[in-house]
Amino acid sequence: MYLNPEGVQKLLDDMEKDCANIKKSALSLSWYMRGGASYEDILNMSSDERKHLTELINGNLETTKKSGLPFF
Repeated sequence: MYLNPEGVQKLLDDMEKDCANIKKSALSLSWYMRGGASYEDILNMSSDERKHLTELINGNLETTKKSGLPFF
């Protein structure tokens, strides 16, 4: 595969954005886990594992909202 300099720069910019999003997501997930998984633990998870953990947290948030029980 050949990329011109602009293509290489776009690829690098996209990769930087992806890295920043992964880090932001890992920080949020580690906060929601309240010590159950550290930031490093979450960074070492696969993208599928992080996706499933996010779905679990969102499901629990929805259940909490419906039940009226405190979450935080």
